[in-house]
Amino acid sequence: MTIAQLAEGISSGKRRPLAKAITLIESNREDDQKKAAELLSTLPKRDDTLRLGISGVPGVGKSTFIEALGNLLINQGHRVAVLAVDPSSPTTGGSILGDKTRMEELSGKEEAFIRPSPTAGTLGGVAKKTRESIRLCEAAGYDIILVETVGVGQSEFEVASMVDCFLVLMLPGAGDSLQGIKRGILEITDVLVINKADGDQKKLAEMAKSEYKHAFHMLAPKYPGTEAAILTISALQKSGIEEVWEAVNTFKQHLLGNDLFIKNRNKQELNWFKRLVEDELLHKVWNQKSTQKFVNELKQSMLAGELSPTEAARRMMDEIS
Repeated sequence: MTIAQLAEGISSGKRRPLAKAITLIESNREDDQKKAAELLSTLPKRDDTLRLGISGVPGVGKSTFIEALGNLLINQGHRVAVLAVDPSSPTTGGSILGDKTRMEELSGKEEAFIRPSPTAGTLGGVAKKTRESIRLCEAAGYDIILVETVGVGQSEFEVASMVDCFLVLMLPGAGDSLQGIKRGILEITDVLVINKADGDQKKLAEMAKSEYKHAFHMLAPKYPGTEAAILTISALQKSGIEEVWEAVNTFKQHLLGNDLFIKNRNKQELNWFKRLVEDELLHKVWNQKSTQKFVNELKQSMLAGELSPTEAARRMMDEIS
């Protein structure tokens, strides 16, 4: 497909051109990167969508929750795109990419688009081209973009910097949960959801909810006049999903009502610009022929014990500055 054909197909809301476009932007080939930049420049920017980041520890039920939420949104007339990110093997670079198979019902719906992507070594629980994928999905007419991320850790700040609302899923068991989640995550969380609140776990979930409320009260609010919503649900039984969506909507309305929504989107654009520049500079530093010989000499000096990594880095910066 030509760039014009891809752009036309995406604007028409067709899933096949959208999938091809994401494959194009994920390519590391220089000619593909030029085509991807041309494609993105031809597509309109939208501010009438919602970007929702969803994170949680392994086994918390992210895929089950996303499928339940996605089906609810589609029933309400929305078109939903799910960007599911799987961790890549540090050894082979491979990724299982199993999220789509875990969302069988949702993936079969015309109003849904599910795209699993490998992290390919990128920190922050997101794929390298997640921002570009979000823009493509919005241009294709998807008004709700769900970004499923890898794990919970300090690097989740990367995710929060590209979405309008950051939702964290947790398991019942307040003591263990509070030990396993860092203060930094609580500070960037907009909606905290305790999943698997059913059967014997229901009481534990309510106890966890109380503990989290206490923890949030000790933190300064992310935005003045608002506090993180804390809910208990059972994604498996599809109970509490509507309440979660109401909480997300309430949060969005607060942003809109206080002129924060567009300000945050503008910050996302600046963060995107900054990351692109950083990535390009790093690529040039490590791959330019003019610096490769010098880099190899520095490496040999370090391995021989003649230079510390700190001194080698200083000499490298002197060389390229």
